[in-house]
Amino acid sequence: MAEIIDGKKISQEIKDEIRDKVEALKEDGIETTLAVILVGNDPASGVYVNNKKKACEYTGIKSLSYELPEDTKEEELLALIDQLNEDHSVDGILVQLPLPKQISEDRVIRRISPDKDVDGFHPESVGRLSIGERGFVSCTPAGIIELLKRSDVEIDGKDCVVIGRSNIVGKPMAMLLLRESGTVTVCHSHTKNLKEITRRADILVVAIGKPQMIDGSYVKEGATVIDVGIHRLEGKKLCGDCAYASCAEVAGKITPVPGGVGPMTIAMLMANTYQAALMHHGRI
Repeated sequence: MAEIIDGKKISQEIKDEIRDKVEALKEDGIETTLAVILVGNDPASGVYVNNKKKACEYTGIKSLSYELPEDTKEEELLALIDQLNEDHSVDGILVQLPLPKQISEDRVIRRISPDKDVDGFHPESVGRLSIGERGFVSCTPAGIIELLKRSDVEIDGKDCVVIGRSNIVGKPMAMLLLRESGTVTVCHSHTKNLKEITRRADILVVAIGKPQMIDGSYVKEGATVIDVGIHRLEGKKLCGDCAYASCAEVAGKITPVPGGVGPMTIAMLMANTYQAALMHHGRI
């Protein structure tokens, strides 16, 4: 059976490290501040925002909360973002997605200053990543790199396969693995011979968005399997994109769902916010 990669434990380690660093900044008179905007009353978004607030409280990051009604106009949201962009006391800005249908997510993402884009979604942030410049990286892929490194998984020279090509996970994941000198293949819905490709992978990152689609027959013996998906089945049981038991019989290391990748996303948001504070105060 595969060794379990404990995302809860590793995310806690990162939050503890950030808490110490944020405290050190406070001793120098610098407060780290994250502005979180929630539009509407999507239940899942509400849960995510509350978890982010709790993480801010734990790490000592000041959290500014803006909860706007479902019928908020795009112009009102953009005006608030402009205000926060200009506010020198705010280090990071996060707009919780998805947004109500009357608001363009693309326009909102582009309006956030790249220097405060702690979600790493702005085209400039993506561009910086692609050419190897310093900038903010999408939190989930950044968290996966930390999971691999802190679990002693060598990336350099390894055959890495990413299933999924989304802007939030798949594409930045591929670029981060490349940055760590992995040999990277990106698969998607049009990929032919998927199983043949995934069975070559030393590191398999599954972000396909379909519950339990990938089973052990897709996994190379001893490979590291990172399951990004999260789905609620009947009876409220959670599962990932991988059929866990089947994959765990073949893999060397594997992330569980829940308790694998999920906790890392918020930990990396805290890390990005701390980096933003360092940048704003000329510390890096």
